[in-house]
Amino acid sequence: MNGASREALASARERFNALTDSTSVDAATLAEELAAVTALLDREVSLRRVLTDPAQPGEARAELAGRLLGGQVGGSTLDLVTGMVRARWSRSRDLPDALEELAYSADLVAAQRDGRLDDVEDELFRFGRIIAGSGELRRALTDRNAAVSAKTDLLRTLLGGRANPVTERLVIRLVAQPRGRSLEAGLDALSKLAAARRDRMVAVVTSAVPLSDGQRQRLGAALAKLYGRQIHLNLDVDPAVLGGVQVRIGDEVINGTIAERLDEAGRRMAG
Repeated sequence: MNGASREALASARERFNALTDSTSVDAATLAEELAAVTALLDREVSLRRVLTDPAQPGEARAELAGRLLGGQVGGSTLDLVTGMVRARWSRSRDLPDALEELAYSADLVAAQRDGRLDDVEDELFRFGRIIAGSGELRRALTDRNAAVSAKTDLLRTLLGGRANPVTERLVIRLVAQPRGRSLEAGLDALSKLAAARRDRMVAVVTSAVPLSDGQRQRLGAALAKLYGRQIHLNLDVDPAVLGGVQVRIGDEVINGTIAERLDEAGRRMAG
């Protein structure tokens, strides 16, 4: 997001954080209601444009949202949404995008309150690896001609009882409401949101064999010192790396694998 939308989203995040700091707010319900408002604005394009029309006073837009949603969502959700509608948005599409982010964040708050945020982060990462390794499953979950109910039933069969309920809700919502985004991109965005709950960065660590607890702790400490903030490690095993580890943080890759050194030696010999 750019310009006015960036500022509006920053303000919405502040209000959201202040709201969810109170344990009296049911984070799971907040997530469900924000997701419902997101879906409404995706379906009703004309409404979305009216609620973000810069030619209309912000208070008038907020009053319209209040009339439409009053009695349909709780007070906390209504206050948050009307505050966002009062703000100025660069594009009408930015408002439901921001609402979706807050819906996902609310579910992550629920996991954090239960002390299960780390579990959710790890489960999202592992599910992403499963998708990457199974073209058949990916096709089943992204088939535009398949019924949403069939996709959600499949996910409940795969995740029910095996993953945290928050993970299940997040993945089901992502598959049921992709909003023009690939499944992989959606999972990556969720992983980053989960890390941001504790102001952490996410490092994808690939090694030839599983790292020991001691190795994970030493690597995490070294990366935290290097980047000046806490790093969450998503661990993957790939025998093709031969040895050492590859660490990817955002677009940056730290490669210490034997395979990379062999490739480099081969390039020097060829040169």
